Amino acid sequence: MIPILSREQMRAFDAHAIESAKVPSVVLMENAGRGATDVLVRHALGGDAREKRVVVVCGAGNNGGDGFVVARHLLVRGALVTSFLVGAEEKMTEDCRANHDAFVGVGGVVERSLDLSDEGGARVALAGAEVVVDAIFGTGLDRAIEGPIADVVGAINAAASKVVALDVPSGMDADTGRTLGVAVEADITVAFAHPKLGHVTGHGARLSGDVHVVDIGVPATLRTERAASLLASSDVVSLLPARAVDVHKYRAGHVAVLAGSPGKTGAALLAARGALRGGAGAATIVTWAEAADVLESRTMEIMTARIAHGRALSEQLDAALAGKRAVVVGPGFGTGEPAMNAVRHVLASFTGPIVADADALSMFTRAIETFGAASGRAILTPHAGELARLLGMTAEEIEADRFAAVRSAAQRARSVVVLKGAHSIVAAPDGRVVVGSTGNPVLATAGSGDVLAGLCGALACSLPPFEAAYAAVYLHGAAGDAWKAKHGDRGILASEIADELPSVVARLLDL
Repeated sequence: MIPILSREQMRAFDAHAIESAKVPSVVLMENAGRGATDVLVRHALGGDAREKRVVVVCGAGNNGGDGFVVARHLLVRGALVTSFLVGAEEKMTEDCRANHDAFVGVGGVVERSLDLSDEGGARVALAGAEVVVDAIFGTGLDRAIEGPIADVVGAINAAASKVVALDVPSGMDADTGRTLGVAVEADITVAFAHPKLGHVTGHGARLSGDVHVVDIGVPATLRTERAASLLASSDVVSLLPARAVDVHKYRAGHVAVLAGSPGKTGAALLAARGALRGGAGAATIVTWAEAADVLESRTMEIMTARIAHGRALSEQLDAALAGKRAVVVGPGFGTGEPAMNAVRHVLASFTGPIVADADALSMFTRAIETFGAASGRAILTPHAGELARLLGMTAEEIEADRFAAVRSAAQRARSVVVLKGAHSIVAAPDGRVVVGSTGNPVLATAGSGDVLAGLCGALACSLPPFEAAYAAVYLHGAAGDAWKAKHGDRGILASEIADELPSVVARLLDL
């Protein structure tokens, strides 16, 4: 897994490299800037910097110093570089000053006029550039950008050129991805040493564009602290060994899907399909008697079991779940008292892994602690709105700091929690956090979450809840990526996500 660092952890990483590893800060800056130049030339200038017009906008801090390194290397490679200093010259940090002087020493010119009128030098330069480099603020920014610098950010965003941000787009909170007043909207972000938390949030990912990580001349393992980990394919491959030659359907795993109600049978079918396509050997939909007739007319590979309202509901559930390896609860199940009683009983009595989704989450407003009854066996799969209801917050508050929200949820629920969205986050009660690295907007389709819940159930038949959850997030996203490569960025049906899963697994395992 790839370490993801917070603002403070990155600051500690740099300090350790300087103080303990004895690598001077100016050397770290040189390595970062050279690596950023390589990425910029390769991905924004078509591999050749000669005669290409590039504008580098530098702040007075260390991010500005990185920018001056980039400006120097571009100049040496033959680019036509225009550099602007944002902020007071006397406020430049020592390393920023050193690289400013080095850029000037090799013939570079630093403009200090930030006239953004139609005829102003800055706006004319921005209009004529093929690439604009944002080196105004780095990870240390924790206040809103206002005034003249906000106008500069607006001018960068209005330019028709590609925008390359250094470490983080200026104005993006490195820990949460949210915008601090205004923020640069980059096409490419070059992250130094490690990706930052903000890069892997939905809003932060939109601001960052394509993120490339470059080394800064010290091992990435120099310090082991991390805020989260970004999934790699190898992390999932290690969890999916080839099947034994004598495996049978019940050894592969029998998943119960406690789901469906009149008018909402599709969710149950999609969850069961996700379980089967995800590798379960059998799937049984356990549903209300009034929904079973509809389901039975639409299923072939999926079995059904009926439950009815009444005092014997617990006994009915125990009978229906007997012999099942895992249970998925909630998709289309309803949120009334009978449904709530059924879910409470499953949480308290089923001894295998339990995946709670949709209605099983919505019925417990401000009562996320209810899932503690499962004693660590539960996997919760909320989107931001569902998690907001569970925690008594708003969806906007969840999105403002997704990492804090999902960590709190996992601890309070004593369960694994998957916060769905762009870069889904998986958190365990013990503090482990991983972030999905697959997926794209094509997955924003009705029923996508039902398929993910079923896939979680299938994988939980043979994996611990945390590993099952993050493997499911990776495979679900990879299925969306595979479909997009063939069909484009919209129009997928949720059932098609499920149907891509066997091919995705086969490619991972080279079968």
